[in-house]
Amino acid sequence: MSSLLVLPQAQFFPVSCNLDRRLLSTKSSDIFRYGHFSKSLRHDDQLVHPEFTPKHVAIIMDGNRRWAKARGLPVQEGHKFLTPNLKNICNVSTKLGIQVITAFAFSTENWNRSKEEVDFLMKLFEQFFEEFMRFGGVRVSVIGGRSKLPIKLQKGIELTEEATKGNEGLHLTMALNYGGKYDMLQATKSIASKVKDGLINLEDINNKLFEQELATKCAKTPDLVIRTGGEQRLSNFLLWQLAYSELYFTKTLFPDFGEEPFKEAILSFQQRHRRFGGHTY
Repeated sequence: MSSLLVLPQAQFFPVSCNLDRRLLSTKSSDIFRYGHFSKSLRHDDQLVHPEFTPKHVAIIMDGNRRWAKARGLPVQEGHKFLTPNLKNICNVSTKLGIQVITAFAFSTENWNRSKEEVDFLMKLFEQFFEEFMRFGGVRVSVIGGRSKLPIKLQKGIELTEEATKGNEGLHLTMALNYGGKYDMLQATKSIASKVKDGLINLEDINNKLFEQELATKCAKTPDLVIRTGGEQRLSNFLLWQLAYSELYFTKTLFPDFGEEPFKEAILSFQQRHRRFGGHTY
């Protein structure tokens, strides 16, 4: 025997009479939008549905400097959260069924920061790859212009990519010396060169071909992009790839961005109706 719950959109879903009464305190759009409760993880009286979890999540890790300055600390202290926070995000992502995390670690514009801060970040990235070389079956790769990075860091990246390439768990992509405009410019130059050399015809150029020339050619486009720190812009990150990604902005600074804020972002994604320019109503 079942009863009916009337939703604002006048849609009807069967609800078991012995449903946990605590679920009734949450919004109907959160609980009933999928019409079932199987394989769900509890979070703040809401539900995280692994079967409706984004497969690829991109993260703009912002707010490290402000976190440190607010506490009267050197900015380097905020950056030190890079490795532990990304390890935590990887662990939670694996539990939720997320397959790819792409983290914006250093942009083409970040070279404009002080030499002291840039040098610290390069050393921090070296330590990061040393740790992730042996971290929990995660496959690690890097996108961005490597030639400008310190030689020791370049070697560390190569060793980590080689050591983890056979891992079948989560794929963590680090964007280092990366810029969306540069990515598209290089893709355009590569395609133009192939047309010039007669390898492809002008008529062959389409979205799929262009995407094969981008830095992220080995991964599907992100379903969700999260930006921590309160700013609401993409900052030259994956400009082509994020065309239809869901955007989530949080005021939480990255050093404070742990499991709970991350799950809140996933819950927000699960409440959205993705139409990709069309409609289903």
